Amino acid sequence: MHILIAPNAFKNSLDAAQIAKAIELGLKQSRLDCTTGCFPIADGGDGTGSLIIERCKGVIVSQQVHDPLGRKINSRFGLIDNGNTAVIEMANASGLRLLKKQELNPMQTSSYGTGELINAALDKGATKIIIAMGGSATVDGGCGILKALGIDFLDKDDKRLKAIPDELIKMAKIDDSGLDRRIYDTEIVILCDVNNKLLGPEGAAAVFGPQKGASPADVKSLDRFLGNFAAVSKQQLGTDMTGIKHGGAAGGATSGLHTWLSAKLVNGIEYFLLLTDFYRALKGADLVITGEGSIDTQTLQGKGPFGVASEAKKRNIPVVGLAGRVPSKPDAALQKYFDVLLSINREFINMPTAIANTEKNLVETGRGLGDLINSGELVFNH
Repeated sequence: MHILIAPNAFKNSLDAAQIAKAIELGLKQSRLDCTTGCFPIADGGDGTGSLIIERCKGVIVSQQVHDPLGRKINSRFGLIDNGNTAVIEMANASGLRLLKKQELNPMQTSSYGTGELINAALDKGATKIIIAMGGSATVDGGCGILKALGIDFLDKDDKRLKAIPDELIKMAKIDDSGLDRRIYDTEIVILCDVNNKLLGPEGAAAVFGPQKGASPADVKSLDRFLGNFAAVSKQQLGTDMTGIKHGGAAGGATSGLHTWLSAKLVNGIEYFLLLTDFYRALKGADLVITGEGSIDTQTLQGKGPFGVASEAKKRNIPVVGLAGRVPSKPDAALQKYFDVLLSINREFINMPTAIANTEKNLVETGRGLGDLINSGELVFNH
């Protein structure tokens, strides 16, 4: 039996490669006679860029940029496809992980550093740029990125505004006359892992703002700023960014870049699997194991494990989903894609304990799964 292990990262715990290795170790410790292959996956979230660069045998380029609070840091991006395509991880320049907890404040943070990475990629001759936007610390609609590329935001008196929501809320006009002309000859692809639109109770500010340090009052201010940004953009370009699918991702940066740079917004996992030739790895697999921190009906809205499971099912390969949390009752929609769903936590425990024990629990679950298959207690129907 050949088992392909293709998990997503477990948020706030282990990355996808660590998850895959832990499951593989458990299977090897079991009594099951099997071969294994590890294919860690990502759907646009933090870590996606690194996996793409590694899988596509790219090179890393170091670059000094400004972090979300405007401090100089050493960052990086990747080049694949003989240097023609740049792979940028927004979290490497504008990410939550670059700030201390007490520094989180999306009224003051900017995506400017990610724009600097785009500039550096253009300087290297890239004609295509792939951006993974997960894990950002910003809710600036991508205005920081646009500012770094030469777009200015002006108030009613034509005064230039700093590219942070606290100032951008006064935006009355957008001046794109200084936009780097190389952008017009560059294909920009953004990998998205959420479907949320820009505004409202399911929008960028309301859903993701609190994760980035926004207070209830900040959420209202951020939503108002994004609404104004959308209104000014529509007035000048005729494009309504409020209805864009994926438009709320990365604090609305997807909306800003789609509207002002003609960036393509794509389903993250579908694009990742195609780009990294996942389908070749599926050949010869008798079983696929995938997973992430939580698997539920939201997983079916284009998350990583769903992408893996749906491709496996097209080839009639059974799928096991592992997660810290799975539904307590069988779910018909999930059962179409996952033959078995297993929680790696044996009992109800608090989140910090569960996160601390992730690796150990994955190894134990992998070993138990292997033993169940070996004993015949778990049989998959092809």
